[in-house]
Amino acid sequence: MRKPTLHDVAAAAGVSYATADRVLNARGNVSARAEAQVRAAIARLGYRRDVHAANLSRRRVYRFRFLLPSGDHGFFRSLRQSVLAEQAARAQDRVAVSLDAVPAFDGAALAGALARLTAESCDCVAFLGVDDPEVAAQVARLSDAGVAVLTVVSDIPSPARAAYVGIDNIGAGRTAGRLMALGHRGRAGRILPLIGTRAAQDHAQRLAGVAQVLDAAAGIALLPAVETRDDPARMRAAVAQALADAARPTGLYSAGAGNRGLVQAVAALDPAARPLVIVHELVPHSRAALEAGLIDAVIDQKPAEEVAAALDIMRALADGLPVPPAPGITPTIYVKDNLPAQPAPAPRGDDP
Repeated sequence: MRKPTLHDVAAAAGVSYATADRVLNARGNVSARAEAQVRAAIARLGYRRDVHAANLSRRRVYRFRFLLPSGDHGFFRSLRQSVLAEQAARAQDRVAVSLDAVPAFDGAALAGALARLTAESCDCVAFLGVDDPEVAAQVARLSDAGVAVLTVVSDIPSPARAAYVGIDNIGAGRTAGRLMALGHRGRAGRILPLIGTRAAQDHAQRLAGVAQVLDAAAGIALLPAVETRDDPARMRAAVAQALADAARPTGLYSAGAGNRGLVQAVAALDPAARPLVIVHELVPHSRAALEAGLIDAVIDQKPAEEVAAALDIMRALADGLPVPPAPGITPTIYVKDNLPAQPAPAPRGDDP
């Protein structure tokens, strides 16, 4: 049985094709009676608009934008490179993907970048969430203006954002806590969590997750978290100071970035005195540290999958279609023995 067309809808409604088209595309200049007839015919016939064909006929170009943290951090660079790869792959489908860098964890800068967006310049925007009232206000403004807003990696507590794409960060923190507990089985321990900032929901949730597990682990104390702003120099200083204390930590859990500084501090230790180390994201420097035995496990959240999924959801939102559920991205736990093949070097793109 063939699918009904808009011509069929117009005939069933007793109106012209042009009138049916104006109703379908909300162009106005249609009487309330004619609009009701068209909508009734659409429901009766089970008509489904071919969005792809309509976009081709109108030569529509989708305008999707990513606002991602700047800086020479391995994970942020991986995110940006994933966007650039999708930018090239989706251009043939009339999808224009643009990328702007904003300072990490800077709510004012992110809010300013969002404030510059309008419905005339952007269909959808995605960014790493920062819990900031100015950001929340801009998200609400954009949503009211018809610009869909997504968060990736780190969410925000705002009903105005359309979707979140990323891992279960509480689950990731619990995973780190479970690995720490396994590594300390039979002996007491002191675990130092290192986060970028509590204003980043992913970091705050990972901290909550690791606490859930370690608070119930006999003999293992979770030390107060140290905020490093994902800065390698701050990370190195914080770790070096902690390891110089008489009651040094027996485990380090880095819930964010800046891990080159952590590796540098650990590398200065006698190997016999090295604590158990768990970090996030498989990037070149964390891979090298894993291979060298300077860290023990990496929890990786697959940034390329997150960017691809975000663009699929953006496309559905821009077409007015039901939003597909965000995929359940399950992080991978890497140890020295199960590392994937070394990827080919990627272009540095917008890195400084």
